[in-house]
Amino acid sequence: MSTPWEGGSDRVRTSDSEREEVATILRAAVTEGRLTLEEGDERLARTYAAKFREDLGPLTADLPGGGREALWRTPEALTAMRRRLRLHGAGALVLAGVLVGLWVLSGAHFFWPLLPLIFIAISLRRHARFVRYGAWWARGPWGGAPWGPGFTRGPGNSPREPCGPGGWRGRGA
Repeated sequence: MSTPWEGGSDRVRTSDSEREEVATILRAAVTEGRLTLEEGDERLARTYAAKFREDLGPLTADLPGGGREALWRTPEALTAMRRRLRLHGAGALVLAGVLVGLWVLSGAHFFWPLLPLIFIAISLRRHARFVRYGAWWARGPWGGAPWGPGFTRGPGNSPREPCGPGGWRGRGA
């Protein structure tokens, strides 16, 4: 029979990147006026002093969407989303050109690329709407962000991997 390690716990230590993510959220909250400078400084000090993931949660719990909404409105996040939209648009144009070229070469009497082109247009429109109205996604279906540095949890109470505005990498632990 094995015994648990003496002095061990289920607490997970936080990483520098997780602390920086929370610090970015707090700086954005101060910039928006949701926190005063004194509150922001106090929370930043507690952020950098945090040793465990569960110490970071209360620092952003009273901010809308756990503070994640502010991350979507930073200039860096907006630039990254627009860059991905441009890449998506360029890829859609290339694919549309290839499909139309294949149709011309095939000599078919009906325009068979119509259905794939409709799906490509729909995906591009959805992507453009996400870039324009993307802040609603930061709230997530559980009232908080669907990802985060361990203190934001999804269904089944599974911790999520940290992620910045460049994308999301949720995974159950």
